Amino acid sequence: MLRFVARRFASLLAVLLAVTALAFGAMNVLGDPLFNVVGFIASVDCDAVEAGLVEDVSGQTAGGRGDCEVIAEARREHHLDRALPVRYGYWLSDIVRGDFGTSFKNELPVSDVLRDKLPKSLLLMGVAQAIAVGVAVPWAVAAAYRAHRSFDRASTVGSFGLLAVPNFALGVILFYLFVVRWQVFDSRYDDTDLASRLRSMVLPGLTLGLPAAAVYQRLLRTDLLTTMQEDFVHMARAKGMSDRWIMFRHVLRPSLFSMVTVFGLSTAGMIGGSLVAEQIFTIPGIGRALVEAVIRDDFPIVLGGVVVVATGFVVVNFVVDLLYSLIDPRVRADD
Repeated sequence: MLRFVARRFASLLAVLLAVTALAFGAMNVLGDPLFNVVGFIASVDCDAVEAGLVEDVSGQTAGGRGDCEVIAEARREHHLDRALPVRYGYWLSDIVRGDFGTSFKNELPVSDVLRDKLPKSLLLMGVAQAIAVGVAVPWAVAAAYRAHRSFDRASTVGSFGLLAVPNFALGVILFYLFVVRWQVFDSRYDDTDLASRLRSMVLPGLTLGLPAAAVYQRLLRTDLLTTMQEDFVHMARAKGMSDRWIMFRHVLRPSLFSMVTVFGLSTAGMIGGSLVAEQIFTIPGIGRALVEAVIRDDFPIVLGGVVVVATGFVVVNFVVDLLYSLIDPRVRADD
């Protein structure tokens, strides 16, 4: 078991390093960090100013010595005078120590920004997955009990309908019906207490959770029907066990493998969907902060958000791998 955990942890750590390296490289190649730190004076040619080759119309040195001193200080502070791999090494060492840098725009520590935003996004993910699993499992069990009947056919149509509606469209529909038209929920996020926060997460949770529930339901229903044809199920029926006991005691657990797999993978989809859900329902979470940071070219916020999101995705998939070994010990043995 320890060997299995160590291998999974090493592979997921490698994935995390690769993601952060690509994100850091993209942020530094696609934009100019110096411009975002010091503004338009980043365009000053300090070498020409030092040599006295550039002058403005008033006869003063263009940009002034003060601007060049600011540029030089910014280069040293952010290691912009070093090669990209070296700068990544400095940045990664700071991240390991918990230092995510400082926002270019509001000069707040990125760690403080993430600490304020992360709990809201985690609560949204938890509510969405709870809704998805809570809807999908009984829905799949009921459809498997009534396979190829009217309920099962209606379930198929309903699940395909949920999958066909994009997250942003579903969010707008829910917002219009429950906020604008019926006024069941408030239009803005309420952070007064836990009950208020959970209430504010119902609609965005449904926005992310219902499409995921449709995926889980289709997979679990198929696996339930396959498992119900196994010999041990027929043996249990021959012994006089009730269908409910057979379903929840013998059929459900071995049928969860595909659903658990997609549960881990759907986390990435929910992270992307949360960018939209947080914008529609005005939730001040990581997704909304990332959208605003990308628009403002605030590299430290973007990179800090990427680290948090990638770490969350890696941790979820690590937990899923452990669940594999609990559901089916053959996974651990084969590894």
